[in-house]
Amino acid sequence: MQHLIVRGDPGIRKGAIIEYDGEEQICFAIQRQGDYHGPDEVQLWCTIGTEDEREAYEKREYVPHFLDVDAIDAEALDVIKARGKMAV
Repeated sequence: MQHLIVRGDPGIRKGAIIEYDGEEQICFAIQRQGDYHGPDEVQLWCTIGTEDEREAYEKREYVPHFLDVDAIDAEALDVIKARGKMAV
């Protein structure tokens, strides 16, 4: 599991499936930053992980501050499925 900062908006929402770092990742959470003030373009701060990590995310069995952080441009992100269903 890790944080991914996407510069720009590729049209993804919570539950989206993306290809990142050579494997399919699920966007467990997305926070939209910079709409009113901030950088020239919006940034999406995503918590992503594999299907195997879904239970750990849902049970909050991780420390958000210790997750790795990467950044990518929206144009470079491969979107497999823009929206998905997430269990609540």
